[in-house]
Amino acid sequence: MEIVAISRNVRISPRKIRLIVESIKHLSIEHALSALTVMHKRGAREIAKTIRSAIANAMHNARLDNKNLVVAEINVSEGSALKRFHPSTRGRIHPYKKRSSHIKVVLKEKGEKNGTKS
Repeated sequence: MEIVAISRNVRISPRKIRLIVESIKHLSIEHALSALTVMHKRGAREIAKTIRSAIANAMHNARLDNKNLVVAEINVSEGSALKRFHPSTRGRIHPYKKRSSHIKVVLKEKGEKNGTKS
């Protein structure tokens, strides 16, 4: 059984969040959360919140024990971008985007394989 938690429109660039996700990708849930609390990156807090939300979904909705859970995948996709402009000389403007991200965490039980249904 897969448990999903999604954080939408997190106001951090997807590129910055993907750097953090790559560093915790193959860790267990406990090790990933402890590594995220030590990191000095702003996106680490948002990823940790999403993982904790997925754990809470597993415990309350699916009645699973959190010790048997493994992170199956973490996806970071691009959310909506706020388009802003920086004033320049001679009445010109320079456009830029304030990017946002969608974070998706999928948990599964330890003994379960990908692609099989129970």
